[in-house]
Amino acid sequence: MTVRIGNCSGFYGDRLSAMREMLEGGELDYLTGDYLAELTMLILGRDRMKDATRGYAKTFLRQAEDCLGLALDKGVKIVANAGGLNPEGLVDALDKLGFGAEIAYVEGDDLLPRAQELGLGSPLTANAYLGAWGIVECLKSGADVVVTGRVTDASVIVGPAAHHFGWTPTDYDALAGAVVAGHVIECGTQATGGNYSFFTEIADMSRPGFPIAEIEADGSSVITKHEKTGGAVSVGTVTAQLLYEITGGRYANPDVTARIDTARLTQESSNRVRISGVTGEAPPPTLKVSLNSLGGFRNEFTFVLTGLDIDAKAELARRQFEAWLPTRPKELDWTLVRSDKPDADTEETASAVLRCVARDSDPNVVGRQFSAVAVELALASYPGFSLTAPPSNGGPYGVFTAGFVPIADVPHTAVLPDGTRRDIRPAEETRELASLEPAELPGKRPVEPTVRLPLGTIAAARSGDKGGNANVGVWVRTDDEFAWLAHALTESKLKEMLPETRELTVTRHVLPNLRAVNFVIDGILGEGVASQARFDPQAKGLGEWLRSRHIDIPETLAFQGDI
Repeated sequence: MTVRIGNCSGFYGDRLSAMREMLEGGELDYLTGDYLAELTMLILGRDRMKDATRGYAKTFLRQAEDCLGLALDKGVKIVANAGGLNPEGLVDALDKLGFGAEIAYVEGDDLLPRAQELGLGSPLTANAYLGAWGIVECLKSGADVVVTGRVTDASVIVGPAAHHFGWTPTDYDALAGAVVAGHVIECGTQATGGNYSFFTEIADMSRPGFPIAEIEADGSSVITKHEKTGGAVSVGTVTAQLLYEITGGRYANPDVTARIDTARLTQESSNRVRISGVTGEAPPPTLKVSLNSLGGFRNEFTFVLTGLDIDAKAELARRQFEAWLPTRPKELDWTLVRSDKPDADTEETASAVLRCVARDSDPNVVGRQFSAVAVELALASYPGFSLTAPPSNGGPYGVFTAGFVPIADVPHTAVLPDGTRRDIRPAEETRELASLEPAELPGKRPVEPTVRLPLGTIAAARSGDKGGNANVGVWVRTDDEFAWLAHALTESKLKEMLPETRELTVTRHVLPNLRAVNFVIDGILGEGVASQARFDPQAKGLGEWLRSRHIDIPETLAFQGDI
């Protein structure tokens, strides 16, 4: 007996046609969507400032207008966190579509009115990550559609599974298995080949299908996708997604702490990967709160430097620009990217770029006067002066921080289709979240000749953002490779390979069941993605940079596929 739960959105802005593709592509019991991220909450917060009736994911409403009738005809229930900052407003908009669907919603996550009382300061948005039991209550009432505000990404999958099987709040192993399955499919096509290091091994990446979790009564699952869709579901694609945006072996959710280190993956058949063995523990006593604030105002421009004397040209541009500024911004960061090549056969490959980013609390300091100076240099600076685009007037930027509040201080309410309100009791049993004891490493391989090659010759990686921190999960496909990786890729080695991390705190977590090591890099993203403090503000390419760096790999591993 299984419940078949599909996903049709991994972020606000994902493929608009995915809801119809999933409903028409094969059988489903539930269709879920994840529309929220740290940056999305800031975007919705600014929407709500302009119009108090907004604050929800408008793309979900467009999808529902197209597909809700089809979902009702097929008996597929929809669960999505698209309510954002205004789930009630989204329900009103859905009702106006006229399909006659039974629609319920979950609220309580929005702590903005109580932010100061709870010690959270004065943010623009303050939303606690709720769990799955409000969704369960809504489904019990017969709802065809359940929309929520800020629940954890996995909760939109855990809720349908818990309702289907009648799990209780202390069925920790089953809940943990559903959390892991939810973590795999909540980012959509990242589970079916998207952002996958070994993508060249997938036959058809033209349009990856969205993932499906077939969850069983004990919480184990099979990850798959509809037939005749692109992409692939393999141990590799599932491993990559399991490593996405985690820390160590414990993955905390409001309902259960899932032990990701216990998960075992098995390729059952083509495009079918079984996840089994996941154990769970009581959830932590606090809920994480996503806090977004306006950090100030920013602006940027990029000079193009071509040909000879690149360093001297960059120095001249910097010196002139800073001297001509009427007011120096509080923060002024310059980055010279030497993408130029000597004796290049195209002008583009003969060019480097010099990027300037400014931040200040005063919008005028980084506004028109800032941009005007960049333009005024056009005929007075280095030879070959050009800009990649006209400078803008700048705009506000956001700052993300994470807060934590006791679980009992956060209301959690299911609002049923008839308007009845049901309060959800917080977890009665909790357990302080603590790091696992370091995993036992495999025995070291015998000393043998090595060859210096990119790490990605044998290893895959997946990286992402968690506020101002980033994680990089690195995994290999065989026990022999893991016996090398676990000893070779240490914290100090990572800092050597990624010089930007040298002055930062880096913590490594070893996950033997996944043949993986996961690194958490504190502070590399500054004040979060919205502050755009780094070239790659969400750390999506960090893992691929690491894979491109050279390391000494044993010859028998580097050339194991060669004749």
